[in-house]
Amino acid sequence: MEVSLHLPPSRRADQVVAPARKSNNQRRLEAGLRGRVGRALADFSMIEHGDKVMVCLSGGKDSYTLLDMLLSLQRKAPVDFSLVAVNLDQKQPDFPEHILPQYLRDLGVEYDIIEQDTYSVVKRVIPEGKTMCGLCSRLRRGSLYTYAAANGFTKIALGHHRDDIIETFFLNMFHGGRLKAMPPKLRSDDGQHVVIRPLAYCSERDIERYANARQFPIIPCNLCGSQTHLQRVAIKNMLNQWERETPGRVESIFRALGNVTPSHLADPKLFDFAAFARLGEMLPDAQ
Repeated sequence: MEVSLHLPPSRRADQVVAPARKSNNQRRLEAGLRGRVGRALADFSMIEHGDKVMVCLSGGKDSYTLLDMLLSLQRKAPVDFSLVAVNLDQKQPDFPEHILPQYLRDLGVEYDIIEQDTYSVVKRVIPEGKTMCGLCSRLRRGSLYTYAAANGFTKIALGHHRDDIIETFFLNMFHGGRLKAMPPKLRSDDGQHVVIRPLAYCSERDIERYANARQFPIIPCNLCGSQTHLQRVAIKNMLNQWERETPGRVESIFRALGNVTPSHLADPKLFDFAAFARLGEMLPDAQ
């Protein structure tokens, strides 16, 4: 695994490029996203004083937006924490290696580039036409976890948003028979890492609008981007249809994930049905 560490360059005042003027719509959109990210950080205690946060940057709209929001909140946060943008170069063919370093240098953000050829592993192991996302995700996660441990990061920030969380919920329900989604905050199985998802309250639609307004240099995923048969795409289409037919349904589903009544489900591991007393013993007026 090769790694290159880059610190933000110092700039003279006359070298700083003035930001483009924002429209009122863009300001409102940015304020809304920043407010929802701030609320998620507070609701789930995602970032604490002294945290060193690894912001995983893929070159997609979600991770660019994540970095923007955290940089904005960092300037006004009541706690002191540091951010480092980290990209995993998986050696996909035609990957534009110059885009992210140039963008981050211009932004003045400290960043790291991890170089590891997971692409060849995925292509060798997964038969042609089969879904590559599972193995690709595991290899990517392993590389990022290893790097985080070696460099003292206390939090790993990922760009999953509200719609990703809901889609994962239905994927697990339909194909795994489990009520399970993506938690906004997660401790890794080995207990060494804390993963946070600050965009948990943000819709993909708002993120896409923000990314278009900011004109991020988007890098497409050529490894699996053409796999239109993926089950996640089918779930996304289902949710989009529901939202068109009944606006607000997707947000209602998301709120339900944070408003669970275990006694009204059917999992004896979550609720002790066996310990039920007889109805007469449960009612005070029955004595």
